Amino acid sequence: MSRYCGPKLKLIRRLGPLPGLTTKKPKKRNLPGKPGNSLELKKKLTEYGIRLEEKQKLKFNYGLTERQLFQYAKEARRRRGITSLILLQLLEMRLDAICFNLGFATSIPQARQLINHGHIKVNDKKIDIPSFQCRLKDKISVKEKKISKNLIRNNLENKYNKECPSHLNLDLLNLEATILDYCPRANLQLQLNELLVIEYYSRR
Repeated sequence: MSRYCGPKLKLIRRLGPLPGLTTKKPKKRNLPGKPGNSLELKKKLTEYGIRLEEKQKLKFNYGLTERQLFQYAKEARRRRGITSLILLQLLEMRLDAICFNLGFATSIPQARQLINHGHIKVNDKKIDIPSFQCRLKDKISVKEKKISKNLIRNNLENKYNKECPSHLNLDLLNLEATILDYCPRANLQLQLNELLVIEYYSRR
């Protein structure tokens, strides 16, 4: 399946806030395709439907294809530790997610575009792969060109969440950041029950 390119606000009305997808907020309160002014009209979901909805939140928030998310779930199961937490940490260590958390971009799709256009460097090497898996102590920096720096500074000024996450260290003067640790569960912006995502994929 290809990456989702449809209406974003409809997704938010159906699944709830997805901070990585867009900063826009829907004006309508009803579910897509449902009349009325309240989300209380939402029908009761089956156990499978609840797991599917949590999986969809993760997929659309990080802009992944179904195949990509399945591969991340397999890798999380392979590693030792709490599978659900490892899955979230793998996604948070993607370069596009890190750029979003630093405030270099206002959303993960915008961060993906910045990376594709060559504005971001990792350990002083240009990386144009948004899914690039960063490691601890990696240095994330901005290309020396004036247009790159102005673009990032403008996004940092408009960032709604001014504080940098505790697992990242941001140098605003030089537009450089260092990954100090894996993302703790408390720093995750997405409201999600990740255990249900693991349960969803355990049946495949």
